[in-house]
Amino acid sequence: MITPTAGFIVYGVHKDGLQDPMGAPFIDDALVAASKATLAAAGIRLVEHDVVVASKEEARAAFKRMKDDDAIDCVILFSGTWVWAAHMIAAIRDFAMTGKGVLIWTHPGSQGWRPVGGLVLHGALLEVGIPHKFVYGPADDPAEVAQIASFCQAAHLKQWLNQATLGTFGGRGMGQTCGAADPSQWMRMFGIDIDSRDTTDLIRTAQNVTPAELKALEPRILQLFGKLPPQDVVNERSMRLYLAIKKIVQREKWDFYTIQSFPGLGDDYSATCFAQSMMLEDRVGASTLGDFNTALSVLLLTKLSAEPVYYGDLQHIDKKTKEIKIIGDGACPPSLAGKLGPAGFAEHGIPTEGEAGGLSVQLICKVGEGVLARLGRVNGGFEMVITRCTIFEPPADQLERRKLECGIPFWPHGFVTVHCDVDEMLQHWTNEYACLGYGAHLYDALVDFCQMTGIKAILP
Repeated sequence: MITPTAGFIVYGVHKDGLQDPMGAPFIDDALVAASKATLAAAGIRLVEHDVVVASKEEARAAFKRMKDDDAIDCVILFSGTWVWAAHMIAAIRDFAMTGKGVLIWTHPGSQGWRPVGGLVLHGALLEVGIPHKFVYGPADDPAEVAQIASFCQAAHLKQWLNQATLGTFGGRGMGQTCGAADPSQWMRMFGIDIDSRDTTDLIRTAQNVTPAELKALEPRILQLFGKLPPQDVVNERSMRLYLAIKKIVQREKWDFYTIQSFPGLGDDYSATCFAQSMMLEDRVGASTLGDFNTALSVLLLTKLSAEPVYYGDLQHIDKKTKEIKIIGDGACPPSLAGKLGPAGFAEHGIPTEGEAGGLSVQLICKVGEGVLARLGRVNGGFEMVITRCTIFEPPADQLERRKLECGIPFWPHGFVTVHCDVDEMLQHWTNEYACLGYGAHLYDALVDFCQMTGIKAILP
């Protein structure tokens, strides 16, 4: 889970202890300190500027410091009192050209004239066309602080993606049209370079995994599954493939990746189910079928959540109850197993989608609050559908029946209730995959990320 870094700048012309006609300082130092403490408690690392900004020279110095610090994702401008916007606007514009985020926070209250300073600067940025977020709310209101936190998280994601590398093993899987990528568009939108490797290197690397490396993997498998899979060639290849993917991703310095899976690798060597499950467990953004849009969706959710991410098919949707079954083809992080039983081993089981077979994961996702989301393209433009959801476990006496409904009961199941207009969601959904992230806070951060990067957010 990420910890964003934000510059914190207090601004206002009536500073340095200057008092109003009633004898109170215009800038409330105690309120500023309490506000900073609240942000730190919300998981935001602050880089504090020690001068209250009022003049052009002070603004230039403050924003140059924030601009030059690569660790800073965004700047929080805290309205201390009123200000001359013309003294700050050029420095803010220069800072915003880096792509880092700008947020104005105005703490309510008549004393100090903070709303005046907040609104005049907000209006100036709107007039000039400088992207920013305006938050008007007290530090003791969790909902208002969450707005600031989500913005900072989104700003961190945007900065992290800049100059990142997305790797791909092989080409397009299963004839997917709705997961293909235009490398130039990805560079223009996100600063992401797309690199590729043929799966022949992956197979060679898997074949060269040593017995000692396989043995060293056993304690982790025991920790996650409580047992080892049966020893046979198919299962060993699945484990070799996981270690091979991990090696190449690290060697090539890929930040996340997608893999064709089949046709090709799943027929020639092994299905990727177990390998993908373990890479997701390692908190690496990943997808199958060469689906670039799912890969980025999984990466964003992974970095925002304290839990690993599950992506699987929207296998069944009940519009009346708003219940959705998410069933992946054998890939799911084993630590997401709930109270109905630990993660277990199964087989890929579909010869037409990988004749070589392979080890897969069997589980029922644990309960929680979360988000379903997926990036997609519509007529060349990026959109992201985002909806809140509740993950639940069916009653134990109904579980077998519910698993048998799909005809492949041994694949991982996630049962969710979505909190949205299902018809609206389905009209805008751009793929069969649902990307499930745990944590209600993911919703607002994804919305802010879309706003920052030019993605159209669909909120059914």
